[in-house]
Amino acid sequence: MKKFSFLFLFVILIFSTSWTGNMHKADDRQDGLPETNPFFAPSKLPFQAPAFDKIKNSDFKPAIEEGIRRQRAEIEKIADSPDAPTFANTIVAMEKSGQLLKRVNLVFSVLTGAYTNPELQKVESEEAPKLAANNDAIYLNTKLFKRIEAIYQKRAALKLDAESKRLVEYYYENFNLAGARLSETDKESLKKLNQEEAVLRTKFNSQLLAGTRKAALAVSEKAELAGLTDGAIDAAARSAKSNGLTGQWLLPLQNTTQQPQLQSLTSRDTRQKLFEASWTRTEKGDANDTRATITRIASIRAQKAKLLGFPNYAAWKLQNQMAKTPANVELFLGKIVAATVEKAKQEAADNQAVIDKQNGGFKLQPWDWNFYAEQVRKAKYDLDESEIKPYLEIDNVLRNGVFYAANLLYGITFTERKDLPVYQPDVRVFNVIDKDGSQIGLFYCDYFKRDNKRGGAWMSNMVGQSYLMGTKPVIYNVANLTPPAPGQPALLTFEEVRTMFHEFGHALHGLFASQRYPGISGTSVARDFVEFPSQFNEHWAMDPKVFKHYAVHYKTGRPMPQQLVDKINKAGKFNQGYSTAELLAADYLDMQWHTLAPDASVADVDKFEADALHKTGMDLPQVPPRYRSTYFSHIWGSGYAAGYYAYMWTSMLDNDAYSWFVKHGGLTRQNGQRFRDMVLSRGNTEDLGKMFREFTGHDPDIRPMLEYRGLVAK
Repeated sequence: MKKFSFLFLFVILIFSTSWTGNMHKADDRQDGLPETNPFFAPSKLPFQAPAFDKIKNSDFKPAIEEGIRRQRAEIEKIADSPDAPTFANTIVAMEKSGQLLKRVNLVFSVLTGAYTNPELQKVESEEAPKLAANNDAIYLNTKLFKRIEAIYQKRAALKLDAESKRLVEYYYENFNLAGARLSETDKESLKKLNQEEAVLRTKFNSQLLAGTRKAALAVSEKAELAGLTDGAIDAAARSAKSNGLTGQWLLPLQNTTQQPQLQSLTSRDTRQKLFEASWTRTEKGDANDTRATITRIASIRAQKAKLLGFPNYAAWKLQNQMAKTPANVELFLGKIVAATVEKAKQEAADNQAVIDKQNGGFKLQPWDWNFYAEQVRKAKYDLDESEIKPYLEIDNVLRNGVFYAANLLYGITFTERKDLPVYQPDVRVFNVIDKDGSQIGLFYCDYFKRDNKRGGAWMSNMVGQSYLMGTKPVIYNVANLTPPAPGQPALLTFEEVRTMFHEFGHALHGLFASQRYPGISGTSVARDFVEFPSQFNEHWAMDPKVFKHYAVHYKTGRPMPQQLVDKINKAGKFNQGYSTAELLAADYLDMQWHTLAPDASVADVDKFEADALHKTGMDLPQVPPRYRSTYFSHIWGSGYAAGYYAYMWTSMLDNDAYSWFVKHGGLTRQNGQRFRDMVLSRGNTEDLGKMFREFTGHDPDIRPMLEYRGLVAK
């Protein structure tokens, strides 16, 4: 997942970037912000990496508010300029604006996502409406838009280079999308809606974090955890102790509906309790119940769409995406449904057959699926997850898998450094060195789960790349892997390995950015393109050359036996009906929420959800959506509203691109360099459909994805 901080989204969608001290000497005077504040000036650390050892909770609020004041003044100066609008005095000037605000928000986003606390959450809540108001003061500034429009209309005559021309078009499109053409009355209405949504998004994130923590399953008898490994049981005991539960075991929840332990727990009663804890985590009727929050967010978004002249939020949101319209999304998803449902039903029958053979006497339920699917997998492929994990130690996966594949493809290398401060001891930092010996940037990784970390996995920037501003990328990856017991190795499932490769694909997209302008640098692309590099990078996790380099036993150092590797490959398409169906169900939930008409109301969230799944043919009783509406953080708390389909859309792109690699020799430096040059380094400097066509030689083809998932025969 490419993380779009809610604060960042409201303020800095296009035109601010990281500060460089040599520019705009007047900016050194920061009224209202003392020099002792660590955001007063750019960090003096390499690549302007954040000085986490000097940053306090109390530093954020004054820096954010001063950043808002300063950016507002900069924008007003541009808009009020008596000089005729030019690319330099308007577009480039906007690109250079807001440096203090971006500097603080990028770091604030790191901590509120990965290491939050009540004080930071309070600042987040207080500043959200102010940041939304600042965003509106820019996008809804009539004088500023007229200057941008004048430049846009004469862009051909200006003889701009391709990147500059793209930037003009990008600004013009975003201002139009934001409502720059609305009447003053409608602008005021939109501003109120934007500020209310900002507050509610923050509220949702806080409710979800607290609700997920509170819903962790506590058990009093060790026997209830039968089937889990000794390490997992010890982790549950430590979790209980850290939460003040004496003589108990605690199973914290991850952000998805299904929980990893459901694959192993032999007690059906415990499985059901764990599943239901996950399913109802934010539907307890308490302060963490998100139902009223999300229905109001959905209503606000529908009202905003109406103000902007669209029938629903998705119709407005998708204009600048590859899919363009809700109808195109529906058409795309519809091509996958029938084969997915058929395969999921076949898989359900296989699971039920095991239950019946064991005289279970019950019908398969969602909390049973992973437990019996694992037994089916063992029977069909003689493959046991516990056999695999000893070969997937996290440091080996990172250094000899993730980094090794990047070296083979792109020639880059990594050296760990211990001299830079981090916000939490688990965080690691690496220099990223290009093939010519120059340093590309820095990479931070924070992989282990904590109670004060939001669920899921994501990538973002601490510093963005821009030749205009003289900055190189500082990138980070965050995940929620189970931490090992003290003194024990962190052994991963293969899905967790995929997660590491996935997020590093985003990191490569950011690290290889090679743009002049920050607004269109790196991962600043459409939502239904941004997951393409990340999902593409997952393919290298099972490339034979890469796999044998990292899949070695953590005790003996011996490579995984070929017999076991063959089993993994044979089982590669196992359970794909289920995994595709849970994603499709979430895709449709997102689209159903965001195609609500402005006058629609949702009185019962659970009924709406059930009706939405029935309407779209995804109401499979044993296959719940990957995220329920009430804890669907992608669409309510991040930037994926009307865009969760992007994971499936970009699966089409990544499998099509991978098939190009296979046809042209697979994992080679030549192929990697071509992908770097034509995709990973291009940012948003050209039409994304054109970028894809130039790389593959054709429009996106859905068939490789269907074949990869085993939904159609090769």
